Amino acid sequence: MTSPSDSAPDAPRIYLASASPRRRELLAQIGVAHRVLAVPSPPGEDEPRHAGEAAEVYVRRTARDKAERGVRYLHDQALPGLPLLAADTTVILDGDVLGKPADRDDAIAILRRLSGRAHQVHTAVVVAAAGQLHEAVSVTEVRLRTLSQQDIERYCDSGEPFGKAGAYGIQGLAGIFVEHIAGSYTGVMGLPVFETAQLLGRAGLLLP
Repeated sequence: MTSPSDSAPDAPRIYLASASPRRRELLAQIGVAHRVLAVPSPPGEDEPRHAGEAAEVYVRRTARDKAERGVRYLHDQALPGLPLLAADTTVILDGDVLGKPADRDDAIAILRRLSGRAHQVHTAVVVAAAGQLHEAVSVTEVRLRTLSQQDIERYCDSGEPFGKAGAYGIQGLAGIFVEHIAGSYTGVMGLPVFETAQLLGRAGLLLP
């Protein structure tokens, strides 16, 4: 079992298979020193959804795929064997996965769909350690207030919708659009800290 006293305070305790700055911030928030692992993306479409695959299944599979690719990369690079964390966040409305917008027009279309309606944010987290995968999914319901065309245009002008599932970041300017939330705020950000701490504990990391 790993504890903070086993290594220097700033020594990485896990690998993070994600370039998301929000996930890095949330790990730092709960005192988990980490190293970002730049795992090469597989060829072809980024995180494709299989034909007929339910959105809830898709997010779990995508996170698991990321973790498994990360483990193979660690082995191939002969890197030290620390636990590895991977995650995937998906915005779901009417059974559809609303991913990262391709461009401004796509961001506008997504935000129009979300306007005045409740949607779900699923964040799947996988921790790979000692040959095992520990998995959890956080499901949060979020309702945005009705957005005017001006709201949407100004928000897109900020640049914030791009690179974010569902074309918004709850921790940023879009926070003023959120009328109601039921579930994990940090899950909507991209890494539910409660579930993450539980998984890291199962992998042998003691947290404060």
